[in-house]
Amino acid sequence: MVLWIKTFHILFVISWFAGLFYLPRIYVNLAQNTDTAVQTCLLGMARRLYRFTTKLAVLAVLFGLWLFFGFKLGQNQGWMDAKLVLVLVVIGYHLACGQLLKAFEEGRNTHSHRYYRWFNEAPVILLLAIVALVVVQPF
Repeated sequence: MVLWIKTFHILFVISWFAGLFYLPRIYVNLAQNTDTAVQTCLLGMARRLYRFTTKLAVLAVLFGLWLFFGFKLGQNQGWMDAKLVLVLVVIGYHLACGQLLKAFEEGRNTHSHRYYRWFNEAPVILLLAIVALVVVQPF
């Protein structure tokens, strides 16, 4: 049973991060483009992606909590504590994406496309750190 739970956890984490990798790329295009039709299309894409990615995030977290509390995986281990802190950062990043989407929808974006290019690097670094903690379990 635990292997199935792990499988679904990993699947939903991968899917969640795919959305977190792509959503800021849409923001880059939104920040660069002033054409109303293009903006409308990109906002629709971003809105749908954010909603879907949020569902994936919830499933990833729920399956992770099931592993942690239900099967006691990683409890009382330093690497898991560090991973959980980084997961909270990822959740914060996800919520920040939602706030940025809201700003675009309300026409009050203040960031350039360069900002979003850098913003897009955060989930890559976070995923690398989380995977390294889980695989290497350094402490």
